[in-house]
Amino acid sequence: MKRPTFLHGVFVAAILGFFASVVVATLTPFVGLGAVIRLVIPALGLAYLLYLFSRSNERLGRVTALTAWGALAALVWWTAPSLPLYLLVHVAAVWLIRSLYFYSGVLPALLDLGVSTLSVSATVWAISRSGSVFLATWCFFLVQALFVAIPPTVKGKQKSQPIRAIENEGFEQARRQADQALRQLFTQ
Repeated sequence: MKRPTFLHGVFVAAILGFFASVVVATLTPFVGLGAVIRLVIPALGLAYLLYLFSRSNERLGRVTALTAWGALAALVWWTAPSLPLYLLVHVAAVWLIRSLYFYSGVLPALLDLGVSTLSVSATVWAISRSGSVFLATWCFFLVQALFVAIPPTVKGKQKSQPIRAIENEGFEQARRQADQALRQLFTQ
């Protein structure tokens, strides 16, 4: 599989936003808004993780990651923390899994954490301004789609080749002198 593009993220955001708004509108009269939100958040998280797994080149640990995420989701649902904490736990779980499957360094993972934080801020802004579940969900996943701009790894500056040649030349000269000294010790 190839790494997802921003356009993929836009489509996924629209689909998940539509799903969230339909479920909230349909189930709210029966079970209340709080219960529906606590159902929709892990459902969206699971759908997004399945999308990420489908676009990741890494194959190892998918079942373990999904099992750990499911256990965390069940534990958080059972303990029933406040809604903001509930949302943050799920966002942190998605961030952690995405960091494990798409990055090979701490700096890209921290940049992705910034994207996740920005997506939560965009969601809060959208829901407070519009009151629309679709727009809030779409804004969240639209900002999440920006993770494709983060490079998988960040490499530092490497020394230029001439300096390495000089360093190796000095080492080689010392090695030859040491070999010569050992030969003299054993031949005497």
